[in-house]
Amino acid sequence: MTDQENNNSISSNPFAALFGSIADAKHFAAVQKQQQQRRQLTVSQDDSDNSVSESLDECDYSVAEISRSFRSQRELCEQLNINHMIQRIFLITLDNSDPSMKSGNGIPARCVYLEEMAADLEDQDWLDMDNVEQALFTRLLLQEPGNHLIYMTSCSTQNLSADRDAGERQILHYLYACFQRAREEITKVPENLLPFAVRCRNLTVSNARTVLLTPEIYVNQNVYEQLVDLLLEALRGAYFEDVTEFLEEVIEALTMDEEVRTFGEVMVPVFDILLGRIKDLDLCQILLYTYLDVLLYFTKQKDIAKVFAGYIQPKDPSNGQMYQKTLLGTILNISCLLKTPGVVENHGYFLNPSRSSPQEIKVQESNIHQFMAQFHEKIYQMLKNLLQLSPETKHRILSWLGNCLHANAGRTKIWANQMPEIFFQMYASDAFFLNLGAALLKLCQPFCKPKSPRLLTFDPTYCALKELNEEERRTKNVHMKGLEKETCLIPTVSEQEPEFANSYNLVTENLVLTQYTLHLGFHRLHDQMVKINQSLHRLQVAWREAQQSSSPAADSLREQFERLMTIYLSTKTAMTEPQMLQNCLNLQVSMAVLLVQLALGNHGTEPLELSFPLPQVENSTLAYVPEFFADNLGDFFIFLRRFADDILETSADSLEHILHFVTVFMGDVERMKNPHLRAKLAEVLEAVMPHLDQAQNPLVSSVFHRKRVFCSYQHAAHLAEALIKVFVDIEFTGDPHQFEQKFNYRRPMYPILRYMWGTSSYRQSIKALADYASENLEAMNPPLFLRFLNLLMNDAIFLLDEAIQYLSKIKVQQIEKDRGEWDSLSQEVRREKESSLQMFGQLARFHNIMSNETIGTLAFLTSEIKSLFVHPFLAERIISMLNYFLQHLVGPKMGALKVKDFSEFDFKPQQLVSDICTIYLNLGDEENFCATVPKDGRSYSPTLFAQTVRVLKKINKPGNMIVSFSNLAERIKSLADRQQQEEETYADACDEFLDPIMSTLMSDPVILPSSRVTVDRSTIARHLLSDQTDPFNRSPLTMDQIRPNTELKEKIQRWLAERKKQKEELEDTLN
Repeated sequence: MTDQENNNSISSNPFAALFGSIADAKHFAAVQKQQQQRRQLTVSQDDSDNSVSESLDECDYSVAEISRSFRSQRELCEQLNINHMIQRIFLITLDNSDPSMKSGNGIPARCVYLEEMAADLEDQDWLDMDNVEQALFTRLLLQEPGNHLIYMTSCSTQNLSADRDAGERQILHYLYACFQRAREEITKVPENLLPFAVRCRNLTVSNARTVLLTPEIYVNQNVYEQLVDLLLEALRGAYFEDVTEFLEEVIEALTMDEEVRTFGEVMVPVFDILLGRIKDLDLCQILLYTYLDVLLYFTKQKDIAKVFAGYIQPKDPSNGQMYQKTLLGTILNISCLLKTPGVVENHGYFLNPSRSSPQEIKVQESNIHQFMAQFHEKIYQMLKNLLQLSPETKHRILSWLGNCLHANAGRTKIWANQMPEIFFQMYASDAFFLNLGAALLKLCQPFCKPKSPRLLTFDPTYCALKELNEEERRTKNVHMKGLEKETCLIPTVSEQEPEFANSYNLVTENLVLTQYTLHLGFHRLHDQMVKINQSLHRLQVAWREAQQSSSPAADSLREQFERLMTIYLSTKTAMTEPQMLQNCLNLQVSMAVLLVQLALGNHGTEPLELSFPLPQVENSTLAYVPEFFADNLGDFFIFLRRFADDILETSADSLEHILHFVTVFMGDVERMKNPHLRAKLAEVLEAVMPHLDQAQNPLVSSVFHRKRVFCSYQHAAHLAEALIKVFVDIEFTGDPHQFEQKFNYRRPMYPILRYMWGTSSYRQSIKALADYASENLEAMNPPLFLRFLNLLMNDAIFLLDEAIQYLSKIKVQQIEKDRGEWDSLSQEVRREKESSLQMFGQLARFHNIMSNETIGTLAFLTSEIKSLFVHPFLAERIISMLNYFLQHLVGPKMGALKVKDFSEFDFKPQQLVSDICTIYLNLGDEENFCATVPKDGRSYSPTLFAQTVRVLKKINKPGNMIVSFSNLAERIKSLADRQQQEEETYADACDEFLDPIMSTLMSDPVILPSSRVTVDRSTIARHLLSDQTDPFNRSPLTMDQIRPNTELKEKIQRWLAERKKQKEELEDTLN
């Protein structure tokens, strides 16, 4: 056959289309013949030569032969392409022939040569779909695949990436890379190869499944570590979605057949690895956030999330500390707080704070806050994923939260703070609850808006539910335990039965869980902050004194101060992350709105307008609201005032809701029974009101100022009344320590009253209360304002008297110390003396602060309220009090109070003298008042007032004040002379005419109904202000029950008239 004919035969064959030209087809056929020759080495040389001669030399290609050849060639070409594709995907080969003999097109640069498998197959050096599965398995079993690498092309240039990819030792990384290469092949191969590419892709998934199910087969391969590392590397390299696509298919394969090992058993080792790695990370390590992103993916993936929700359940659900050891608990325990309380060594934050400038500390604080914000967001997203993913994961995570809070309820016990060693073995840490609270606060934000209709869907009866079984908790959506044992805002009435819901919404559960978490965490940390602050102050004072006296203790005190300052700064930073505080503010403002609506009896989702008087509410749902709801609210605003006041200033528009809450609850025992909690609301009011010494901040617009909100408050009159009401109510709490407690509770009330007095709307409401009291002095129940003034004077007398006593003791001890009398004492006795002096100093300071406030309050109240003070009920008491204080402040006893440093003890004698004189001048226009002054036989004397005038001059008081007081002193002296003469006239009055309590002549005798004893009206009226019982037999008594003793009154008046007449006759006789 001629060449022309041969060419025509080939060109007419339909398989010739597989080649670019007839020459290519001829060349391909020739090459195939050569390869066939090489494979048939056992054939004789003659036969081989004949074969070659027949196929090549003669070139006798019949049409039939060419057709069969091309069909064979198409299959061979397809097989060639499959071989190359498998090599490209898995980077493995059975062909270790000379690279120069290979075309290089579509062949990877390096492959792992599967030598043993190639030997087993003997005459096959290519990979196909029949042997690829075996080949891949063989490749996965190689411990050091890098030792089996061969060159696939003649290129001699070193290719490190090709070496790395082909020799990848970690089998999961290798399978993922194969998966990616298979994906790429699927997008590029011709249609006829597509099923093979898909099958290769599926092989990567099925082998990954096998690896995870039977990791023990693969020597020196920690496949679970590899899975974690693969995810971490993907996050860093921004190909996380590609890895998760691979993982999703592997998970699907794992969950379809769990006969060998359940999916949970596969994932638990992965979680164990994450737990071991995360527990050693710090808040400000970037790596931590990569691990959290892995967990975020896990909590989004339904199958993994289900395992995660089971994995985090503690072995002993009743042990609070065990929750901290779970994977979720380990994350929640990460913080800038000290890992071991009190141990600052190896603490990464705020070390040696005295060597850092305030700006450096602020920068570090800001940096930590940035990490905290990101950290809280990750935890929130994890919880949100679990809540939204499925009913199962929602129930499991809510059960975890409810059980955790119940197991840690003991954190609020008083003993917990006194026994820290036991505390930290039994309960989860402060960091745990602070972080959990921050995450839960984020979950509450969608309905934490004052006008949110969802807010009012909260159902308080949730908190009254008793023990439920697991199925009931699931169906009713109730996961918090033990709330029915909590004290609620008001007690339930005997016939009151809650109407429990069939199922509770997530708003209700979220609010309860969040509030209880804040109760266990934020509340306790706030208490610690206050104590640390106080300790820092004491240490600072002691350190300075030691430095001044060159004491060897100075270095030790400095070290203690440094350590405590580190703890303080770490705690403060942990509690003041801005977004957390803003979220908490939103929650507590919304809680104020919610509680006010419940107080109004609102059961709908539309808010009711607040108006006074408040409606009577039958079977109020406040009986199901635990006290910690209100306590958290109060505690948070007090914290802001102390440590983050700028949040309040920029959130002033929200504060009207807090004023509503305080106005409704502070003075109303029917809506909040606990007097301690109501007294705490006075401190909340102090927190949200403007500072008395507030300087205008040019960076904050005036529309946000608290002053605008407070001064224009629409219910000002009721707020003022509520404040005075709680001032009175706190006198009798039923607590064994009520006497000492009441002064602490009243401390914030004084500055509030002073601010209110300076604002017209409030001042008018206070004066209205005083007017009502003047008109109803003898009402069955003493008027509120009358009781308030009586208690105010009681406090003033006690506090200033105590302050005087302590200052006297301090003076004596200071003199002893200065004389060197302590030098000869033993070290133990001297330490006791120092401790005693320090204690007296603290007590004197407290009593001075409080007495300054009470006297100052009386000074401004008497400027416009006079009738009550000059009434016999109160006049004698206030006069004796003022004179007694003047005697110690300007009289001969003043020397006993001259301690070294008045300011150290907040002793302000000049201010006290000025305030006392102001009170005298305010009331001095009233004749009855002036006439009562000389009756104070214990302290009054004309000399005392003369000494007061000298002191006023000495302290440079205004001239008009000095002149006015001098004139008042003269008037009182004149009245005193006249009264002395009268007293001499009535000195021999019989006992029947004398008050049995005061031993003074009665002017208006009245009979007490139960004891039948006669006393003066003013005496019993004063007594009943403080104690509504008969002083002679303790039976209940009110002013409306007493009866005038008309007969005795007439006898006294006749006797007085007779004595007066006798005196006049005697004077006439003498004249």
